[in-house]
Amino acid sequence: MRQARPNTEQDSESKAPLYPDLLFPEDLHPPENFALVSPFIYRSGMPKKRNFSFLAKKLKLRSILTLILEEYPVQNQKFLAENNIHLFQFGVAGNKEPFADIPEDVMTEALVVLLDRRNHPILVHCNKGKHRTGCLIGCLRKLMEWSNTSIFDEYRRYSAPKSRSMDQQFIELFDVGPVIERVDPRFLPRWPTINSLAASGPS
Repeated sequence: MRQARPNTEQDSESKAPLYPDLLFPEDLHPPENFALVSPFIYRSGMPKKRNFSFLAKKLKLRSILTLILEEYPVQNQKFLAENNIHLFQFGVAGNKEPFADIPEDVMTEALVVLLDRRNHPILVHCNKGKHRTGCLIGCLRKLMEWSNTSIFDEYRRYSAPKSRSMDQQFIELFDVGPVIERVDPRFLPRWPTINSLAASGPS
């Protein structure tokens, strides 16, 4: 299920906190493996019912991007509908060598959604917020011109204790060119590296 982005060009960033307070009230529980990726982009494992208030009240999410293959849980779908949160689903199998490879075209599509600030604030997740999420965020970091060392350090931090060499190889070899060709420069996040890449085009 890959849904189109909302039919609005309103910039939603002003409605959400730039860096949500890390000291959460007792009734607000972040999902497993939750972290801030960049302003208005977050990552985690699969949100559970106890996390819903945090997502709606603290993060004020506009979108969720999930990488799970399975149908999205019914209670989660209900929560999204009640809070006008848009769902983007890009089903990806875990990169458990040697049985499955991550499809590069699916990651490209997911990154185009992630780089459109009309979809922000946005949460990226898979089941545990480790491997598939780590691959997508690693590819995003390439677009942000991070070094491989920094990208892999971040990947291992969230995938511990079972980091996958195939995931890191995928990130290293991922071609950002098709992403740059497809993004709309008008709605890119306000990150200097992203905007300079889009202006210069793929190398």
